[in-house]
Amino acid sequence: MVNTSSDSVKSRIQADVIAAMKAKESTRLGTLRMLQAAIKQKEVDERIQLDDAAVLAILQKMIKQRHEAATQFTQGHRPELADKELAEITLLQVYLPQPLSEAEIDALIQNALAQTGASTLAEMGKVMALLKDKLQGRADMGQVSAKIRAKLA
Repeated sequence: MVNTSSDSVKSRIQADVIAAMKAKESTRLGTLRMLQAAIKQKEVDERIQLDDAAVLAILQKMIKQRHEAATQFTQGHRPELADKELAEITLLQVYLPQPLSEAEIDALIQNALAQTGASTLAEMGKVMALLKDKLQGRADMGQVSAKIRAKLA
């Protein structure tokens, strides 16, 4: 897999589909084709070309769905199906940017609080709006939201 910063996520996925076909990796190929289909569906529905941020949002949604499905399968005593979902998560996470460390997230939150001047929970939306683009795909936004709420409470 090629990972240069000039490549778009979509082009990396396309290149990996071709590589998976040549290597006859059916599981990886199926997962990547499913991802391509989700991207294409969104582009057709909205009549736009998706940028990397939109593709990352689709990736995060698909990963979240697989986490939920794996949990359901585990609770339903279907470990083989849960393992399949977890394997797909591993294949999809390759396309997400490197996650930020706790210290980096805390520093970005502090910076956003200083920039917005937010001091109450009512102003939390301004802080989240400022952080969303910087943290997209690099941090769990639910955890970030909880940290901001704790600082503003």
